[in-house]
Amino acid sequence: MTSDNNISRKDFIRNSALAMAGLTLIPNIMTASPFFDDQPILNKGKLSLKNVRLETGFEYEDGEVTATKTGLFYVEVENGKITKVSPNEPNAQAIDAKGFLMLPAFKDMHIHLDKTFYGDHWQAVRKRTGGVKGMIELEQKILPGMLKNSTFKAEKMIELLQSKGTSFARSHVNIEPTSKLQSLKNLQKALENKKKSFGAELVAFPQHGVFYTDSAPYLKEAAQMDIDFIGGVDPFNVDGNIEKVIDFTVQLAQDHKKGIDIHLHETGDSGLKTVEYLIKKVNENPSLKGKTYLSHCFILAKLDTAKQEEIAEKLAEAQIGIVSTIPFGRLIMPIPTLYKHNVTVLTGNDSIVDHWNTFGTGSVLQKANLMAQLYGYSTEFLLSRSLKLATGNILPLDDKGNQQWPKKGDNADFVLLNASCSAEAVSRISNVESLVHQGNIVF
Repeated sequence: MTSDNNISRKDFIRNSALAMAGLTLIPNIMTASPFFDDQPILNKGKLSLKNVRLETGFEYEDGEVTATKTGLFYVEVENGKITKVSPNEPNAQAIDAKGFLMLPAFKDMHIHLDKTFYGDHWQAVRKRTGGVKGMIELEQKILPGMLKNSTFKAEKMIELLQSKGTSFARSHVNIEPTSKLQSLKNLQKALENKKKSFGAELVAFPQHGVFYTDSAPYLKEAAQMDIDFIGGVDPFNVDGNIEKVIDFTVQLAQDHKKGIDIHLHETGDSGLKTVEYLIKKVNENPSLKGKTYLSHCFILAKLDTAKQEEIAEKLAEAQIGIVSTIPFGRLIMPIPTLYKHNVTVLTGNDSIVDHWNTFGTGSVLQKANLMAQLYGYSTEFLLSRSLKLATGNILPLDDKGNQQWPKKGDNADFVLLNASCSAEAVSRISNVESLVHQGNIVF
């Protein structure tokens, strides 16, 4: 223990806004975090770290990036901001980062924190019948039971995300006649309980259709609450009317100054028509530019190359982003084409052990790894660029190798990894996060 101006590492973890993963995970092995010793650190809103590894530039050979240069630094954080990045001070009284690599904290931009089996007894996915409407019927049966402890399970899932380096999520939350607004209220309790170490934005999600189960009145009520986006799902397959659903969604978003994030799984003509109609409506309502997203948008994987280029260009012009869970198998999303046209691309885990999916891991770093594998991004440069999928498009180095993060004044949202550079972190996802700090909090 130390003086009033200092507290032990253990006490600080217990009382501050520092989110600790607590474990270094290697496949099938769990070992204690290297940050659990009792090193004293400064309190009163200030955090100091030494031996922090940061990327400083690229190494080239015949014009090709062959390696990433790094160095050890001293970093200070105060009241949620990075206040100092300077040459290393190995003898300073500070948290010893032990040479771990500091990267921007990860962001899961498509997840359903409100409905999960995680943290409860094990359940595998049930046999599906009746397509998406059959799943709606299943949800109508099981949601009342799931809601009984959904706050607890949401908190456990947040802890899982934090253990994988994620400090922020965009969560869709069911708004429909079965849950009414209860799913939203329960999730808001969980987020309130975790607010010191985890941030989120919420999407009012009509999982059972806007009009198919008359969710519209509840969406209107939710839009007046503390949510950020108006959601949607397969306007043709669920509600049978693309224009009616999109018009309703756009108007509701405009009336309440919200963004839009629509699930689109449809891969036929209706999928393309939905994309094109949404682009049209956003261009007609330019205040929605930069605030509108299509989640999944599997139709893009079904288009021929020329059409992919055309739609990517139109998405970029309308500033509509794509939130992809990086599917594989028969659906390979044209993410390189989207990047080429400067379309914003984000990712998320979507489902983690629920009635839709059994295989969620909670790691968006794994999503970046999967994308790199699918598109052959195996070079040092492309691997390093792949990291932006996990970080919400923040990279330590720009494309020319100039250091652009972290800088004094940046939000102090970071993760420390047991890796030598971001390319290695993406390639070897077993080098898992050991310390996550969410800096939007004054501690």
